[in-house]
Amino acid sequence: MELLNAASSVGVQSFVRRRLATVAACVLTLAAVSAPAQTPPLEYGVKATYLYKFAPFIEWPAGTFASASDPLVICVVGSDPVADLVDEAVKGQVISAHAIDVRHLEGSARGARCHILYIALRGPAAAGALDSVRGTPVLTVTDSARDAGGIVNFVVQDNHVRFEINLHAAAENHLVISSKLLNLATRVSPKP
Repeated sequence: MELLNAASSVGVQSFVRRRLATVAACVLTLAAVSAPAQTPPLEYGVKATYLYKFAPFIEWPAGTFASASDPLVICVVGSDPVADLVDEAVKGQVISAHAIDVRHLEGSARGARCHILYIALRGPAAAGALDSVRGTPVLTVTDSARDAGGIVNFVVQDNHVRFEINLHAAAENHLVISSKLLNLATRVSPKP
């Protein structure tokens, strides 16, 4: 009888161990699968933060802000992981006494009174959004292929977020970019 109880006890322990191992494997699998959905890659957060961090290095023409306390308006056209994080990234931030206001737009930024325009679109739609603010004092930022036509273009090099600057596009929009920001760019396209 004692031998039967010992064998039964070993069988129960083995059964419990197998079940616990199965449960642990399921928990680890669920954690691994759900973790990326909960935490966006750092790249997107860095790009969203850069949008307002560019502002102190941009000289807008006189009269761009009606008063010293007018908000700095960041407009977002389209949707991508960066666009989804902009509101959170700017929360509570102030640039030179300008609170930051984020506006999500459907397509065109024409008449939206933006200071910075992030274009989360590709192809002809991106070109249309850029054209809608061409010649106005708006810093355009894209996350697409080189020479997309924006003033600032995000690039990822060696797993780090970097950016390129197009001085011709900046001049078209009557913006002056600080040499400090130009020195940080991986590539600067000169004025023609």
